[in-house]
Amino acid sequence: MKWLSDDKLAHLLGVVGTKYAFVKELGRGGMGTVYLAEDRELDRLVAIKVLSAPEVTDDLRRRMIREAQIIARLEHPGIVPVHDAGTLPDGRIFYAMKYVRGSRLDEYTAQGASLNDRLRKFQAVCDAVAFAHAHGVIHRDLKPQNIMIGSFGEVLVMDWGVAKIREDPCQSAVYNTSDGTIIGTRDYMSPEQARGEIEIDERADIYSLGAVLKFLLNDQKVGKAAKAISAKAMASVPGDRYASTAELSADIGRLLDAESVSAYRENALEKTWRWTAKNRFLVLLVLAYLVMRIFLIFTSRR
Repeated sequence: MKWLSDDKLAHLLGVVGTKYAFVKELGRGGMGTVYLAEDRELDRLVAIKVLSAPEVTDDLRRRMIREAQIIARLEHPGIVPVHDAGTLPDGRIFYAMKYVRGSRLDEYTAQGASLNDRLRKFQAVCDAVAFAHAHGVIHRDLKPQNIMIGSFGEVLVMDWGVAKIREDPCQSAVYNTSDGTIIGTRDYMSPEQARGEIEIDERADIYSLGAVLKFLLNDQKVGKAAKAISAKAMASVPGDRYASTAELSADIGRLLDAESVSAYRENALEKTWRWTAKNRFLVLLVLAYLVMRIFLIFTSRR
């Protein structure tokens, strides 16, 4: 069947047999184009991803369907939900998902978010990725451009198109990774991904999360502990990284609470300074008391 060009998709989505009305194009990726459309049955806006590779094979169709299935199985507040999937009249695979109003993490960061806000958003990303890992799914392309911050501050991990399911017998056939194909984005992919290794695990995502954290810290004045967390997550040897995303998130939580982190060993002076910063109200209260006592001692001698 001959495919219609993308500029005719507005008519294609509106024909009998579909319930979506085209609004506008939102973006293009490696194998798909995402459109904003109106769900006429439920009267809501949705994002529709349509297979749009120049030459479509059965492998690409399976990959598109698999992507929708992966997202559908990950029911989590931090992962964009899938509403529907099917085939357009010209034979193209599509799936409809929640339309997220907001900005990408890189755009959100450029707007001047505080360091603490960035770190809490990063924790939310870790929570979503940890949920995926618990269900045997490895994202493989985590980066600021694949993370959305909604209009109410919600965090959603997007674009699971190259995700891997652990111990999935169909994986190599669906994603064509058995030939050492490099999957990921430069500056965010783990060394093992860059080498085209087939057997990767959750620690590849942990490396990418470390790179995302490094991006979030880049224009901020941060201490050694924050840099150490990113460095540990981005260790070149997988065994030297955090053992899980939950451990990485926990260290971020300790950093936010002004506690010692597992990635960095403090000296005595740093421990004292951190304790003072965390308990500055108590320190100021004690200092005020001492100043008052000294003042009373001197005045009583007159």
